[in-house]
Amino acid sequence: LLVALVVVGCSGPSLDMQESLRLTQVSSGWFDAGPDSLGRNKLVPSVSFRLENSTDDIIRHVQLNAVFRRQGEEEAWGDAYVRAFGTDGLDAGQSTQVFRLESGRGYTGEQGWSEMLVHRDFVDVEMDLFVKHRGNQLVLLDSVSVDRQLLMR
Repeated sequence: LLVALVVVGCSGPSLDMQESLRLTQVSSGWFDAGPDSLGRNKLVPSVSFRLENSTDDIIRHVQLNAVFRRQGEEEAWGDAYVRAFGTDGLDAGQSTQVFRLESGRGYTGEQGWSEMLVHRDFVDVEMDLFVKHRGNQLVLLDSVSVDRQLLMR
């Protein structure tokens, strides 16, 4: 009985993450990941954003999982995982620092970056951002289409 009470006490109230957090200052594009092992240019999709707490309370223990997919495909084309914040939490009405999530997969080619972005075989990419609060299930927070633009560090 004691173990059950501790587990219930640690889990805290369940939040509707889609109502509690929102993406702000979203930007996206393709980042130069440097040459691959064959010396070809490599571009990977990248999405930057902040999370804003839209509740009246502190939100603690949030993890993010981004899944990148080429448009029209179901298979994941890369992913990124990050712990957004832990016990310190995110105060009501506040925003996080900027998160930049990149796919490990991308396009490679011998042509220049700008030529790669307009190549006939280029397929646009979308990122689905899932959020997990405490020990709850991952839920889809938002989807972002990656812009066809070159990003610089």
